[in-house]
Amino acid sequence: MTWHPKSDFLQVMIQRGYMADCTDLQALDQALMGGVVPAYIGYDATAASLHVGHLLNIMMLRWLQKTGHRPITLMGGGTTKVGDPSFRSEERPLLTPAQIDANIDGMQQVFARYLSYDAGATGALMLNNAEWLDSLNYLDFLRDIGRHFSVNRMLSFESVKSRLDREQSLSFLEFNYMILQAYDFLELNRRYGCLLQMGGSDQWGNIVNGIDLTRRVLDHEIFGLTSPLLTTSDGRKMGKSQGGAVWLNAAMLSPYEFWQFWRNTTDADVGRFLKLYTELPVEECDRLGALAGSEINAAKAILANEVTALLHGADAAAAAEATAREVFEKGGIGEDLPTLALPAAELTEGISLAQLVVRSGLAKSGKDAKRLIAEGGLRVDDAAETDAGRIFTAADLAAPVKLSAGRKRHALVTTG
Repeated sequence: MTWHPKSDFLQVMIQRGYMADCTDLQALDQALMGGVVPAYIGYDATAASLHVGHLLNIMMLRWLQKTGHRPITLMGGGTTKVGDPSFRSEERPLLTPAQIDANIDGMQQVFARYLSYDAGATGALMLNNAEWLDSLNYLDFLRDIGRHFSVNRMLSFESVKSRLDREQSLSFLEFNYMILQAYDFLELNRRYGCLLQMGGSDQWGNIVNGIDLTRRVLDHEIFGLTSPLLTTSDGRKMGKSQGGAVWLNAAMLSPYEFWQFWRNTTDADVGRFLKLYTELPVEECDRLGALAGSEINAAKAILANEVTALLHGADAAAAAEATAREVFEKGGIGEDLPTLALPAAELTEGISLAQLVVRSGLAKSGKDAKRLIAEGGLRVDDAAETDAGRIFTAADLAAPVKLSAGRKRHALVTTG
């Protein structure tokens, strides 16, 4: 007989496809039924914005709050100084404290779109682990916390083992990361009664370490729950596009480009992504995901609208859809297309089409741009163009010029 959870939160996690593993599903279900459960996810400040790869676990925190529990967003002001080595082939570049603080400021803008940071029992908490990690005394920490960790066991975790098996260096600094993350869980439990840590399945070893440490030091029962690491149906890592990372901050990626990323979802992924990234009923997600032919495009527009409205607001989603309709259906320019404004001083000798394609983000390099143009994949103001060396002057760009790579990627170039 298959066991079914009683708590609303775990029902959502299972029905919508958020859950990969849980340390003790039945005990966690009982805790969730017994009162408000504080749960956290940690975010190291390695960039000025979160990206689409983070969106799945942000939605998990949103559902946690919607089902009557307390989400904690933990900023890694302390752990970012070390860098998570999990499944990486090399050490992360070290950031200065000023860079870390600036990145945290950028990341925090996103969470308020998904969570309510109010004073109620289920109001979200925004915390920074620098609060307790920066003031640690090294010798005391080694004596009180380090003694609970077995190096043999730490070496057995897949995230570490895979690095060593490839004979790639793992610094002592990085090796400490899993101890610090475990200590975060201990401190959150001690200070805020946090009972659950969530994260991607690559964090399983770190989460288990925190549970074990808290049991040893405080004799408290706490839990871990992981989500699957998502890839698209064609095998690409979720959150990567042809232009690079899909950022969540509007200053780094426009709402139109964000909307377009979701509109370009592969047919086979539509139903799954509707369950994970929107709040539409599961039955409706299944119905839309089962559509075929031209009808699936309507489902993709619904997906794009729902996800964009959650992050940027309903008005931004409607404007993005209107721009897309103008560009694709009417051949127009569309006011919300990503725009590259070049200073006139840069155009005294003109700029080549290949350079414009790179500068506008439609190609990663001059070589890629030239290949795109040579293969007939680029249009200038909706007319095919095969001369990568065509020169544009300030006069040519006085009125916006639309560049189109294929049918789905567009940008405007002008002079400002």
